[in-house]
Amino acid sequence: MIDRYKTWIFDCDGVLLDSNRVKTQAMFEAARPFGESEASRLVAYHKENGGISRFEKFHYFFASLLEREDYEADMEKALDRFSELSHDGLLKAAEAEGLRDLLGRIKADGSLAFVVSGGMQQEIRDVFEARGLAPFFAGIFGSPDSKDHILARELGNGGGMEQPAVYIGDSRYDHEAAHRQGIDFVFVSGWTEFSDWPDYFADFDVTVIDSIADFIHSEN
Repeated sequence: MIDRYKTWIFDCDGVLLDSNRVKTQAMFEAARPFGESEASRLVAYHKENGGISRFEKFHYFFASLLEREDYEADMEKALDRFSELSHDGLLKAAEAEGLRDLLGRIKADGSLAFVVSGGMQQEIRDVFEARGLAPFFAGIFGSPDSKDHILARELGNGGGMEQPAVYIGDSRYDHEAAHRQGIDFVFVSGWTEFSDWPDYFADFDVTVIDSIADFIHSEN
């Protein structure tokens, strides 16, 4: 399968790093000063909408859950706290088994690897640089641009992605964004917080794997 694609696109949290729980706990802690029950509701929304940016989630928290109109200053504080907690967690999170082996094989095959995440773009770049992962990727992209926008831009004229391409993700939005761009999709179930994935993917011809180590095992 490794030689099938010119472009490999990876989500970060729950695919490359075991960081979904880090982000979930960070979101709860950042929202808790505004009410524990409301923070728990935000966490539920966060899990149901994996892959969308923190900006959209905190807008939903303040505008819809707290029903506030003037919340920009408090939202900025919450975002800063979330960023602090998630950055530390990303530095410490375990890498997927076989990650560097897979990325090395992709590179050796002449294909390109990219990260397209709902996380903050600069935060992910900083973390991957610190962890020594950045050189494996031709591009590392994230919010505030949406995954739809990033994929359309990078697959368009002048972008770095070429078909045939595959997106490896762990959320419904990952699949939807890939489908809209005509990109193959592989769902990674091992660390996902998308609890309804078996029912959702029952109607789609999608490969499901436990972790990206399965790519390595299938080639050996």
